[in-house]
Amino acid sequence: MTTNPCFSRPPFQSRVVPVIVITDVAQAVPLARALLAGGVDVMEITLRHAAGLPAIEAVAKAVPEMVVGAGTVTQAQELAQVRDAGAKFALSPGMTESLVRAAVDARLPFMPGVMTPGEIMQAREWGFRLAKLFPAAQAGGLNMLKALHGPLGDMQFCPTGGISAANLQEFLALPNVAMVGGSWITPPQLLAQADWAQVETLARESSRLAQSSP
Repeated sequence: MTTNPCFSRPPFQSRVVPVIVITDVAQAVPLARALLAGGVDVMEITLRHAAGLPAIEAVAKAVPEMVVGAGTVTQAQELAQVRDAGAKFALSPGMTESLVRAAVDARLPFMPGVMTPGEIMQAREWGFRLAKLFPAAQAGGLNMLKALHGPLGDMQFCPTGGISAANLQEFLALPNVAMVGGSWITPPQLLAQADWAQVETLARESSRLAQSSP
């Protein structure tokens, strides 16, 4: 079971994962290009809006060098849908057996959401070594991750929820944090204004902070 791509780390280099709610498919491609220009080679387009799935498809076709993933995957059937749209990985705010089985069937790198030690241990039993800690701030943030490292030191995390340019370096300095996720690089007002230059600036600054983190 652990040889399935479902359990593999997603294929991107950036340690900062923009979490994006796209409400207009026309935003997707210029946004992807702005992020790449700022040094971020990954984007998590959530399924919180109906435009999410076609936006994933648009990026996958027009900007193949961008590693586009699907976020807010909460139903088993969505794993095959996002894979077929061109997503290179998927994330969920939580974890259920049906989601895990669907990810295995889709053979798509999958990051389940966890919040407690019990959930983390369940994810590990299923074969995952990388999970999304969500919501990170409410789960205890830095102190929670430090506490988890002792008993669950073989697990890596992508904390999301409460992460920003102001604290990302503190999170990335922890030995069990592989990457961080958040929406500060792609705030809704910049997308609505099509201010791709400012998105590029925010991406470049976040990339710089991440690269200079221990």
